[in-house]
Amino acid sequence: MLDAGKVTQDTLLEVNNIEVIYNHVILVLKGVSLSVPKGGITALLGGNGAGKTTTLKAVSNLLHSERGEVTKGNIRYRGDRVQGLDPSTLVKMGVVQVMEGRHCFEHLTIEENLLTGAYTRGSSRAEITQDLEKVYEYFPRLKERRKSQAGYTSGGEQQMCAIGRALMSRPETILLDEPSMGLAPQLVEQIFGIVKSLNEEEGYTFLLAEQNTNVALRFAHYGYILESGRVVMDGPADDLRENPDVKEFYLGVSEEGRRSFREVRSYRRRKRWLS
Repeated sequence: MLDAGKVTQDTLLEVNNIEVIYNHVILVLKGVSLSVPKGGITALLGGNGAGKTTTLKAVSNLLHSERGEVTKGNIRYRGDRVQGLDPSTLVKMGVVQVMEGRHCFEHLTIEENLLTGAYTRGSSRAEITQDLEKVYEYFPRLKERRKSQAGYTSGGEQQMCAIGRALMSRPETILLDEPSMGLAPQLVEQIFGIVKSLNEEEGYTFLLAEQNTNVALRFAHYGYILESGRVVMDGPADDLRENPDVKEFYLGVSEEGRRSFREVRSYRRRKRWLS
């Protein structure tokens, strides 16, 4: 386990100058590079269409299902090149993705959904039961709803279920895509608080894609901001929160106070960012 707030500097995941093309013609990522340290929470930030989800799917090798491919650069996990591996192989290596939109099995109960996460492990029943109870400790609401069909539970409960299912695979690194999407602010805080606890108490490493920059930067240790398939800024989360450009573009606050999206997102500043 990690001490609260302690982040080791051993790099688990390295994405080096990757380009991603869909349908052989649509260039989505244009030289994205990032690194994820062991035991940290790293955030991918940016608006809709910036390339966050594509970056996660490039790491987890889920692009082919959408006719996408990494055409340049490389992705390494613990120093080993992993692009091109079967996604299930990557799960066995300790990398699991929680998809945008939860994607629970609606006809299964919450508990049955959770148990599917342990399918690739080959663990004993006792070990699986122990891990299930651990998930319930972090998500007591799931224990209350464990016999309910997932399709009849709330969005927040389904998001908890999706994260819990990922935990059942005993991962080392969790790729978390838009955990706040469609959730009320109170639930967003709860989900991110659990992510923080899992990181600090259990040592899970997170790479999360999130449009809610304000929340993400309060819980992450380091952040990368993407625009139009490029990393335009990165740094420690605390530094990004205080950066004037980030405040204007992503937090809606400038030195003169809160301003409208139209006022701050001028072409001149966009051009300076992307040059």
